[in-house]
Amino acid sequence: MAHYFFNDPLRKLFLSTPISKEWSGSMALLDWFETPTAHIFKINVPGYGKEDIKVQIEDGNVLVIRGEAEKEESLGKDVIWHVAERGSFKGGFTREIGLPDNVKIEQIKAQVENGVLTIVVPKDGNQKSKIRDVNISSKI
Repeated sequence: MAHYFFNDPLRKLFLSTPISKEWSGSMALLDWFETPTAHIFKINVPGYGKEDIKVQIEDGNVLVIRGEAEKEESLGKDVIWHVAERGSFKGGFTREIGLPDNVKIEQIKAQVENGVLTIVVPKDGNQKSKIRDVNISSKI
């Protein structure tokens, strides 16, 4: 399974993109699962509060999650950092996920709790199938 994931051309949808060139301290790791009524995303965002995260829908069906955190300045200017893996310095992340057609964009909900961002995207159970026949001819 892991071999398939790394060879999948869509894998970039699952990888974080740092906003700055510095390591953000957060890989914004993602779980995406589907229930009969919704798509649910759980994203690791340790050190980020709800004021540090923006969730938007762009281009009609692209779920965009951005996080921005500021450097922890409370220790003073004379402090020398040796390791900063917990998101204690300026950086951020962006995740972009193309949503399926059968979702209710206007009913998306999100919450941050214990370092995990949960986004619930309800499904539209009334949507008609988008299957249609295409006529085949000898010339285009």
